[in-house]
Amino acid sequence: MESEIFGHEKGAFTGATERRFGCFELADTGTLLLDEIGEMPMPTQAKLLRVLEDSHVRRLGSKHEISVDVRVLAATNKVPAEAVAKGQLRNDLYFRLNVVQIEMPPLREHLDDLEGVVSAILRDLSQKHGRNVQSVDNEVLEMFRHYSWPGNVRELRNALERGVVVSADSVLHRKDISAEFGRTVLAADDNLRLRPGLTVEEAERRLIVETLAFADNNKTRAAQMLGISLKTLHNKLKQYETQPQN
Repeated sequence: MESEIFGHEKGAFTGATERRFGCFELADTGTLLLDEIGEMPMPTQAKLLRVLEDSHVRRLGSKHEISVDVRVLAATNKVPAEAVAKGQLRNDLYFRLNVVQIEMPPLREHLDDLEGVVSAILRDLSQKHGRNVQSVDNEVLEMFRHYSWPGNVRELRNALERGVVVSADSVLHRKDISAEFGRTVLAADDNLRLRPGLTVEEAERRLIVETLAFADNNKTRAAQMLGISLKTLHNKLKQYETQPQN
């Protein structure tokens, strides 16, 4: 990783047979995106901090520093403050990077944009695979809208890529989407499993509770996923508050 970021010299110290320019040198006077910054090893984070502080980078195996002018964007799927608290992200590096912070909400929280996101991904995938898939039909779009997307846009892209590969049409239909789509692993806690002897009322309660959890307690979204009105959901939850759980 350090070789990729900072570059290296050829020689006995690195074992390399040729010089390699790192990302900072290649991005000089431009922009460098560091993805998943929370996964970077601590020693590398320390070296990165020094580069950000003085705008000089030293290739591995070199005694000389090189001046660079790079705008750095850093991304992580972790909550930065939590990563700092867990020792996954250096506190000083976090504050050095945190000049302007942009929080990207999960896909399930901006489903109004879903149709546009789908169209953009389909254009990219069609070019990649030499196809001409332009859209999804209404059944697929509604299925996507009523899904919680725990894997966010990556999961959406995977679902669409399978469709682009197998479809012979310019529109994706339900048959083009994997039959496994939307299936979740049963919870390890037996209290959440459906089993013979469970009443319909209790099964319904568990389904509602699980759906609310998937929707991050967004009742409007949960009601849409369950196919019931928001008023019905509120009434069910109020009913559960007065009933003992089995």
